[in-house]
Amino acid sequence: MTPDRRAFLALLTSAGAGSTLLPGVLWAQMQPGTKPVTLEMVRESARLAGLNWTDEECADLIESLSSLARGAEGIDKPSLTNASPLPVHFDPRPPGLAWTPPPPATFDVEPAPALRRPSNLEAVAFWPLTHVAHLLQTRQVTSVELTTMYLGRLKRYNGQLNCVAALTEARAHVEAAAADAEIASGRYRGILHGVPYGVKDIIAAAGYPTRWGAAPLEQQTFDEDATVVTRLREAGAVRVAKLTTGEMAFGDQWSGGRTNNPWNLSEGSSGSSAGPGAATAAGLVAFAIGTDTGGSILSPAVRCGIVGLRPTFGRVSRHGVMAAGTTLDKIGPMCRDAEDCAIVLRAIAGPDDQDLAVVRDVPVTWAARGPHPMRVGFVPAMMEAEKDADQRANNERALAMLKRLGCSTHPITLPAGDLSYYIEYVERAAAFDTFTTSGLHAGLRPRTSRYLRACQLVTAVDYLQANRRRAVIMQDVARAMSGVDVVMFTSLSPDSRTSLNPVMSLTGHPSVAVPNGFKSSGSPAGVMFSGHLYREGELLAMAKAWQDATGDSERQPALFSA
Repeated sequence: MTPDRRAFLALLTSAGAGSTLLPGVLWAQMQPGTKPVTLEMVRESARLAGLNWTDEECADLIESLSSLARGAEGIDKPSLTNASPLPVHFDPRPPGLAWTPPPPATFDVEPAPALRRPSNLEAVAFWPLTHVAHLLQTRQVTSVELTTMYLGRLKRYNGQLNCVAALTEARAHVEAAAADAEIASGRYRGILHGVPYGVKDIIAAAGYPTRWGAAPLEQQTFDEDATVVTRLREAGAVRVAKLTTGEMAFGDQWSGGRTNNPWNLSEGSSGSSAGPGAATAAGLVAFAIGTDTGGSILSPAVRCGIVGLRPTFGRVSRHGVMAAGTTLDKIGPMCRDAEDCAIVLRAIAGPDDQDLAVVRDVPVTWAARGPHPMRVGFVPAMMEAEKDADQRANNERALAMLKRLGCSTHPITLPAGDLSYYIEYVERAAAFDTFTTSGLHAGLRPRTSRYLRACQLVTAVDYLQANRRRAVIMQDVARAMSGVDVVMFTSLSPDSRTSLNPVMSLTGHPSVAVPNGFKSSGSPAGVMFSGHLYREGELLAMAKAWQDATGDSERQPALFSA
């Protein structure tokens, strides 16, 4: 079970008298087409809400509640879909507090060495993007050749990983041929030109199914590409596959089974960006695009031993991407190298006039040879002994590496982030309302269906109050981080005291996962850093320094090595 599921399951199972999950029972009962509001309905709902109302007080509300129900008919809920726009936008900048914008726009990558085409082209499958780009720009290899190579690996290894939702082979060959023609004519678009990649299967791609990992949506298609796909096409990248996501972006279990970890096939790749994580780690794509609401880029990145960047909320347009937690969803790159994440983020970031939460005039910056963050915050509990031997070893490696990199450590206190899951799942219930009320949810696994239905009973008052509390938490986190450059976490499990606290998803801060050795099972371990708003370059500088020092990026899963 993934962290987001485990946390919310606890919320569901703890629901009892007075729980905020229950007051909406009355509202559910009085929707259009249902029986009229009665005294008994109001009395029972008040009791469940923990409200000590007399019968006289309950009776006094019957007419008002009936009027509210009639007014709600104007919502016309059946006509609303997951893609219907929401004119309410979350801004991660804390109210009333100043925030430091990123430095002036600079973007300097590490120059590629004078590489020669290897005798075995599959060796390129694990190369950094700048190295692949060098072969393409110098015309030692063509995009068609690279595309054919990656498609071959996807077909050969998908039986072991189960990471492919659909190959986009026909379109890939067209895009690759166009890239070769442009490069040959001298119209080189940049590092991503001609480079094959994959996208998570909640991201729309015209002409191909976008199933959201769910059996009831096997035939679902969209008429246009998501903005992130359009941006990558404009950069010259070649899309070779739709990669698996857990059912409705939950975990690594989808309608076709479980997506597996390339380092240890006996375990899943974690989720819900399960396919992007597995395919990138196994060298089946040059890079991939994932999405993250409460850890869905970070968790599979750690499990699969790659670098996963969850950007600041509002960095990348979500137009054409399945809505889960509307004020929490982020789109980001999943790569084998930290610098690759910076390159991809620069290509996909920025406003498109579709997703109005995306910021303007805040550039993506990167300096490959610049300094890494030095002041590292931590939650003191992460220094305490852990029961799990692998977790203790991971903590020790992380602390030793901080010392090796010359970083100073600073204890901080972060507020609890449990509201992240509460808000996410209420927003999911709204995003999938038509899907659920139409009965399509019956084709989902019971637990997924339960999540979608349960939160239909949360009141608007509680949802709005949760977001008011969120603003206070944003202020608290901003103050806690004021004296550090980044905050380090060594676990994503909510059962661990070293967990990447869900509060960082709630506040919209950028986070990056980077490999940190291996567990006794042979699976990768990892660390995660959260940084200041819109300063992803600093996070990636830390990830690059970490990779350079550990050498973990040079290792390949044995079953899939070139």
